[in-house]
Amino acid sequence: MTILTILGVAMENTAKEWPVAEAKARFSELIDRALSDGPQLITRKGRATVVVVAADEWDRKVKRKGSLAEFLLSSPLRDSGIDLDRLGDEPRDIDL
Repeated sequence: MTILTILGVAMENTAKEWPVAEAKARFSELIDRALSDGPQLITRKGRATVVVVAADEWDRKVKRKGSLAEFLLSSPLRDSGIDLDRLGDEPRDIDL
């Protein structure tokens, strides 16, 4: 059995696959299935192309998990002793 991982959601290939024409013709049902059964896979020429997911699931997947400052503060390199001093050179002169 093949399992696709899309947006961190494992989808078995036994889940409903929607060819593009069928997805267009039954779009309302496609949305209802995405809300009730989870992500819905849309195929083009037999190949996985697009996944329709409920908005609340999308929001959970793309939600920021902290700030950049928090990420940098939690870095394993923070106390490693790495030297990050910048050079004190002045900017170079350029002719415009």
